[in-house]
Order: sequence, then structure tokens, then C-alpha cells
Amino acid sequence: MLEKNPKDVKLVMKHFPLPSHSFAKKAAIAALAAEKQGKFWEMHEKLFAHQKQLSDAKVEEIARDLGLNMERFDQDLKDPEMQARIDRDLKNGQQANVRGTPAIFLNGKQLNQRSLPGFQQAIDAELKKKK
Repeated sequence: MLEKNPKDVKLVMKHFPLPSHSFAKKAAIAALAAEKQGKFWEMHEKLFAHQKQLSDAKVEEIARDLGLNMERFDQDLKDPEMQARIDRDLKNGQQANVRGTPAIFLNGKQLNQRSLPGFQQAIDAELKKKK
């Protein structure tokens, strides 16, 4: 959708770690710590690919594989601002009645259509409103 609508669509990622996944919050913080080194999406993808095996050791292994500065990564994992950002995202999600992930919104309205054509249809409808 971003490639097809580069001037009209912006992606905003919010974290909503589910309590049913014991490592979700730590994984979200690891992704934010990787973001500080320009590797958010790489970390995000690897964390999801290994979500059933996540542990502190696995996150460290992924960070090393991504070539992160481990001293900086470890410091960023402990940064209270990381936890505060996750807490803000959680609060935003709760206020928007998010019940699970992924939750996709377009201009503040949750999309229930989960296909690329469905997303494009919703984008096109929003763009028509602006004309």
C-alpha cells in the first residue's frame, strides 16, 4: 500500500504486546532498541519469525546477527523511555478498543477488511472524501 500510494499513505506502527504472550513486551522493547540503530524492521521481522522461541538469549542472538552495537543495545533495553513508549502505545490501543494484533486503522477507523484490495478500497474511499 505504501508503494502504490506513496504520497497519500503513511505507516504508523504502535506496539500492543498481548498479555497472553509472556515475551511480547520485551520483544517490543527490543524492536525499539534496534530502531535506535536503524534496524527496527529487521528486528521486528526476526522477532515475529522466532516468536515461539523468544528468550533473552534469542533476542541477543538476533541483535548480534543484525550487527547491532551490543553495548548500546543493552543500554537501550534498560532505558525507561522504551517502557514509557510501550505503555503509551498500549493506552492508545485500549482507547481505540483494540482487542488483538495486528489492528489496522485508516484515519482513526479500524479496518476489518484484511486483504490488499480491501485496504486499497478503503484508501480510495478516504481519498475521494478529500476531493
